Amino acid sequence: MAASQTIENARVLIPLVITFLAPFVLWFFRKDINRREAVSFIAAALSFASILSMVPAVLRGAVWTYHLSTFFPGVSIGFAVDGLSLIFALVATFLWFFATCYNIGYMRSLNEHAQTRYYFCFALAIFGAVGVAFSGTIVTLYLFYEVITVCTYPLVAHHQDLESYQGARKYLVYLMGTSKLFLLPAMILTYVQCGTLDFNLTDISKGMFPAGANPTLVTITYFLYIFGLAKAAIMPMHNWLPSAMVAPTPVSALLHAVAVVKAGVFCVSRIMLSAFGVDLLSRLGLGVITAYLAAFTIVVASIIALTKDDLKARLAYSTVSQLSYIIIGVGMLTPLGVTGGLLHIAHHAFAKITLFFAAGAIFVATDLRKIPLMDGLGRKLPWTFGAFAVASLSMIGMPPVSGFVTKWYLANSAIGIHNNILLVALLASTLLNAGYFVPVVYRAFFRPPAPGVDHSGFKEAPMVMVVPLCLTAAISVTLGIFPRIFTSLVNAFGRF
Repeated sequence: MAASQTIENARVLIPLVITFLAPFVLWFFRKDINRREAVSFIAAALSFASILSMVPAVLRGAVWTYHLSTFFPGVSIGFAVDGLSLIFALVATFLWFFATCYNIGYMRSLNEHAQTRYYFCFALAIFGAVGVAFSGTIVTLYLFYEVITVCTYPLVAHHQDLESYQGARKYLVYLMGTSKLFLLPAMILTYVQCGTLDFNLTDISKGMFPAGANPTLVTITYFLYIFGLAKAAIMPMHNWLPSAMVAPTPVSALLHAVAVVKAGVFCVSRIMLSAFGVDLLSRLGLGVITAYLAAFTIVVASIIALTKDDLKARLAYSTVSQLSYIIIGVGMLTPLGVTGGLLHIAHHAFAKITLFFAAGAIFVATDLRKIPLMDGLGRKLPWTFGAFAVASLSMIGMPPVSGFVTKWYLANSAIGIHNNILLVALLASTLLNAGYFVPVVYRAFFRPPAPGVDHSGFKEAPMVMVVPLCLTAAISVTLGIFPRIFTSLVNAFGRF
């Protein structure tokens, strides 16, 4: 275990304050669209810089903490920053900058309504994501988890038609329903057994639970957490995610790459490692069971993705599958597995936001959503489909893109624990990923246009959309070549 020292410092609150104030400043400038959107850029830069400034101390083994208030003994609101926190918070705030740039092109090109409300809720979602990342207690985690759900509901329902309201309703019912039915009881059971809801942020081996905790009660509590954190989209708690695809494409990118689903897998990882601990999960066999659930989700979601001819629907099921790489890695409870899983929080984010950015750029440029109608489109939109191809390689796990690093760690972990079931699931998922991504790229570049589809008037979407997706694709490659950018933070979080 990495040596840790605790630094009690209100500096932890700075990114939270910035991301909290940004939506209201943005609203203040609602009549000046250029200043309104400049607020998002400035807030993204300031919050990212303030989070980045904590990295050197965390790499030296420090954990930043700040206690805000106590309701009664063991139940408090507190914040903490360690290696795991930084992975999620850095990704969320960094990608906020790119998402804002892309949003400008998308929302203005389509002349979308209620743009100020859209940017307001988008910024609040980032605030929720940073709050989740910096949560030092389960109570804090729960509160910010719900903040994300509430403030993204208007984004999912943005189009305000029957389809969007139905998708948003399912989104809200799934996420808030599971948090009330499962997550709250899990918190109560945790308090009964541990006498506190404060995470153990200094030893991922021991966690919070006492040595004499009742195994049956621990097991019940554990699975209440797993199914209560439905944002992680582990089957069968995944159905909300494809339904949320009624949202505008930048919102889908937010849901799938930045805030919502990443908050889900972050919470599951935090609960597994900082609440239950590696030793307890290993002793009760809960880690491997979780890994099997994740493996099932990976394979089944990939098979479903093969059947979808709508590009966003295919990407949605790809997300369901890819999220479980994080869970399967943590569930293996080995240094290689945990490293691969936590790295995928960042690696998946850059690749998946590129894919959704590309889908949105295709729609803005051509008004096309169906994959069979995209034959030959790569010759008209080479930058967009080129970036899509690079991000697809990451999803498949091909070098030198970042997804390869993740799968390398996970496959070696499965070999190390001699678990052929998990290894076969990982290998099968790679083939399935290729099965639903390669045809999109092949059709775009190597097939003639579909009959009845005239490409003569098509050209790339506005540069304010194309440049961000090309940059995120390039960063995905950079992370594959230089994986230590995030492996150092994983190592700072905890060693076995």
